[in-house]
Amino acid sequence: MTKPNLVLVAQVGAPHGVQGEFKLMSFMDDPLSLLEHSPLLDVAGKPALVVTKARAHKGALLVFAEQAPDRTAAEKLKGQKLYVDRADLPDTDEEEYYVTDLIGMDVVDTSGNMVGKVVNVDNFGAGDLLDVKPLEGVSFYVPFTLAHVPQVHLAEGRIVVDLTGL
Repeated sequence: MTKPNLVLVAQVGAPHGVQGEFKLMSFMDDPLSLLEHSPLLDVAGKPALVVTKARAHKGALLVFAEQAPDRTAAEKLKGQKLYVDRADLPDTDEEEYYVTDLIGMDVVDTSGNMVGKVVNVDNFGAGDLLDVKPLEGVSFYVPFTLAHVPQVHLAEGRIVVDLTGL
């Protein structure tokens, strides 16, 4: 059996109420699509969470799970990161990427000069930002827009960025 290629899809938040319900922050475009995957896995690829009931709530989900029959058990889950095997996720459309695919990619400028590597993709509410760790110095953000990221070559592990105007 091969080890799954895991994609981070959610993180357990704080308990909600006293009956074991808790907040689950989904990293999926459609938070409820997380419910199509059961069980959710831990970082080792082992079953970690079976959601039994869920509802949307303020951009996240409020859920009940087999592993949290009460508030005390829900508190113990807080902070747990949950994953899905990449093979169980739909293929992406053209110019659509999973964050996990971008992390670690080389970043080059439009002249082909090495700039650094993508260390994360963040979104603080105004769009996705590539967190780039340069060859020297501190990391910086590049807006993940066509104007600033004209090319993404997944197969080559390379992203072309236009740094003019940043």
